Amino acid sequence: MIELRHLKTLSALRDAGSLVEAAERVHLTQSALSHQIKDLEDRLNCSLFIRKTKPICFTSAGQRLLTLADEVLPMIRNSERDIARLAGGETGRLNISIDCHSCFDWLMPTIDRFRQNWPEVEMDLSSGFTFQPLPALARGDLDLVITSDPEKRSGITYIPLFSYESVLALSKRHKLNARKYIQAQDLAQETVITYPVDQNRLDLFTRFLDPASIEPYAIRTAELTLMILQLVASGRGVAALPNWALHEYLQREYVTARPLGEKGVWCTLYAAIREDQKNAEFMVDFLSTAKEVSFSTLTGIKSA
Repeated sequence: MIELRHLKTLSALRDAGSLVEAAERVHLTQSALSHQIKDLEDRLNCSLFIRKTKPICFTSAGQRLLTLADEVLPMIRNSERDIARLAGGETGRLNISIDCHSCFDWLMPTIDRFRQNWPEVEMDLSSGFTFQPLPALARGDLDLVITSDPEKRSGITYIPLFSYESVLALSKRHKLNARKYIQAQDLAQETVITYPVDQNRLDLFTRFLDPASIEPYAIRTAELTLMILQLVASGRGVAALPNWALHEYLQREYVTARPLGEKGVWCTLYAAIREDQKNAEFMVDFLSTAKEVSFSTLTGIKSA
């Protein structure tokens, strides 16, 4: 009566917090997902969650099924992984480069979980801030590049991981806090603090300032997100950062944040891999693990 797809759907609904987002995660339309849940409720003759609540509130029956999902789904996933390993017989190599300074928040937990499941895969991690990682990927020196700037290259495919909003971090006393959103011309008199990378690799410039032909008053760089936020909090400048990277600091009221433009600037983070590796079992599992960890640890992201 209870099928595996039902458990996956309920788990996605709990983690996503909305029918729309859950439908995206399980690759269904919202209508199909609602029909699936209604069908299960009819089979069990009880409601699984309370409609029109935010966040979603599950009934006792729904909670019991979620407990079952938490027990069964990891077991199935581990069994599928073991079978794939036995069938493939490959050890593999996974040399990763990060083209995103804030990615360590979710990438390191991803790597830790992946190592537990694929101890035989040789792994290495490097920063892509001081060299061009995509040509290295095409040559075979790297196996995976985390980037928000996909470039069309022969033999390279991009797997979307999640979408996030780039927002402007401000000190609590900054005059721009009076605005509901930031306009490009607002930054013409501001010192912008960025990571030490080319401007053509920063969303603030490529997606917001450059289209409006605006240059900030000054640019200052810092290596670490914490260093950037310390400068912002002390009134030394402003900085555009991913919403999920700012969440903890906003909760502590360390800084404030405003959207870039009336509609906001939304970006997508990708895993770039060679096409000849996209079906390798360990690669498929790493990407699946990355998505799972991201959505369980980051706030404010959406399915790409």
